[in-house]
Amino acid sequence: MIDLEVPRKFRPLVEQARGMAEEVFRPISRKYDLAEHEYPQELDLLSALIDGMGSAGAGQGAGASSSTRAKDEHEGGVAAVGSGRRHAAGAEVRNGSNMSSVLSILETCRGDVGLTLSIPRQGLGNAAIAAVANEEQKARYRGKWAAMAITEPDTGSDSGAIRTTAVRDGDEYVLNGEKIFVTSGERAELVVVWATLDRSLGKQAIKSFVVRRDNPGLRLVRLEHKLGIRASDTAAFHLDDCRVPAQDLLGDPEITTAGGFGGAMQTFDNTRPLVAAMALGLTRACLDTATELLAGAGVTVDWDRPAYAQSAAAARLLQMEADYESAHLLTLRAAWMADNGRPNSMEASMAKAKAGRTCVNVALACVELAGATGYSERELLEKWARDSKILDIFEGTQQIQLLVIARRLLGMSSSELK
Repeated sequence: MIDLEVPRKFRPLVEQARGMAEEVFRPISRKYDLAEHEYPQELDLLSALIDGMGSAGAGQGAGASSSTRAKDEHEGGVAAVGSGRRHAAGAEVRNGSNMSSVLSILETCRGDVGLTLSIPRQGLGNAAIAAVANEEQKARYRGKWAAMAITEPDTGSDSGAIRTTAVRDGDEYVLNGEKIFVTSGERAELVVVWATLDRSLGKQAIKSFVVRRDNPGLRLVRLEHKLGIRASDTAAFHLDDCRVPAQDLLGDPEITTAGGFGGAMQTFDNTRPLVAAMALGLTRACLDTATELLAGAGVTVDWDRPAYAQSAAAARLLQMEADYESAHLLTLRAAWMADNGRPNSMEASMAKAKAGRTCVNVALACVELAGATGYSERELLEKWARDSKILDIFEGTQQIQLLVIARRLLGMSSSELK
C-alpha cells in the first residue's frame, strides 16, 4: 500500500485534531446522539483550540472556513504531499488550506462526524464564502459561522433547478423560496443561500447570497429528526421577502455565460473533498475498532499473506483497508489540486463518490463482523453505521458524482448527458 507522509508543517495540526477526536468527541459522542438538537456546550471550550490549530498549520486553517482555491496555475508534474517539493516544470508544489482542512477533518471525524459539523465557524457555508467571495467580503465575514442552503423540496440533487428567487430592489435583493436540509442552519450566524436572478435563464442566473441568521425574512420552519449525525442540527427555512444588501451577493452580480452557476459550483469543488475526508475519518474509526474487537476474539490480519490463505474475517478486513487507501489517495489528490490552482471538479467527485460509498460499506461490514457487540450500544459501531449514510448523500449523491465524472470523461455538458 502507498502511505503518503503528512507534510511536516501540518503534523501539529493533525496531532491536535486527533487529540480532539479521542479526548473530547469520543467521550460525548453517545450523549449528543441521544440528546438530538441539544447544542454541545463542550464545543464552546474548543474555540481557542480551533484558532490555535489554524496557527499550527503554518497559517492554514483547520476546517471548512479556510478551504479555498489557489489563484496561481501550475502546469505539468505529479501530485506530491510533501511540503515544498517541486514538480517537473520547476514550479513549487503547494500544500495549503485545502490539504490542511482534509487532514484535520479526517482526524476529528474519527471521533464524531456530527460534532465536527457543529464546530463553530467551520460550516460548509464558510467554504462557499472562501470559494466565491471577493477579498472585501472575506474580510467582512471572517470569524462568522456560515451554513449553506442549496437543497429545495422540488429540486433534490439538481442544483441547477433552484426555484428560490432573488429580485434586485435598489441596493438590496429580495429573496423568496424554501430551503431544506441546511446543516447547522439554526446555530450558524450566516446562511449562504443559493437563488436565481431569472428562472428563464437556467443555471447561469443562479447566485449565492449571504443572509444573516437573524434576518426577519429568513424563517426557521423545523429541525429534522435524523438517522445519524444527530449532534448536528439540520434546518428547513422559508424565505419570505427576505431583504439582503446587494453587497452580500457573492461573486459577480451580472448574469454571464462564464459566471453564474459555474462560480457557485466552485463551492462543491472545495467541499466535496471535505465530505470525503469526513467519510475517511468515520471509515478509519470503524476499521480500527473492528480490528481491535476481532483481535480480542483471536482473529488477526497477516499483512504478508494473501487474503485467500486467511480467515474470512481477516480477508474482509484486508479488502476494506484497500478500499480505504484508494479513497484516501483520491481525496488527497483532489485537495492538492485545489491548493495548486488546478481544475478538480472530476477529482473532487471521484473522491466523494469513493469515500462515501466505502464509508457505508465498511461501517455496515464492521457491525456485521463484530456480531452482537457491533449491533449493541456497547460500542459506537452501530452509531457510526447510522452516521455513515449521510456521507454518501449530502454534497451530491453517489449518482450525481458518477454523472459529473462521466461528463468530464466524455467531454459532455449537463444538457448532453443527464
